Amino acid sequence: MRILVIDDESFVRQAIERVLVSPSTSVVAASDAAAGFAVLLESPIDVVIIDVVLPGMDGVAAIKQMRREYPDVRIIAISGGGNFGLNAYQPEAISTTAYLAACKAAGADRVLAKPFETSELRALIGQLHPV
Repeated sequence: MRILVIDDESFVRQAIERVLVSPSTSVVAASDAAAGFAVLLESPIDVVIIDVVLPGMDGVAAIKQMRREYPDVRIIAISGGGNFGLNAYQPEAISTTAYLAACKAAGADRVLAKPFETSELRALIGQLHPV
């Protein structure tokens, strides 16, 4: 299985890659939607994990485009609501809920609020791409 992680925060990309990479799973990372689409053009991807708040094209617009251009790819949207420092982080903020609802409407198969447990992410991937 090949997974693409699109997130502008390098520590998030690296953390997801560390927990998902295995002998049967390769993980490719991109820092924005444009870089993510370049990866999609290069080789087949099974699952895309995409943040909502991205520089340039936001995650909602990217999901809409992915649905049109890559209808078979499975998409998991992740969001922490954006613009919160670590001390002020509010995972249940209205913005997080609204962002994730917009992602579902745009075509995301699953959504997940940050911060999330590794087991939650693995479970969603398993639902979308059973091994």
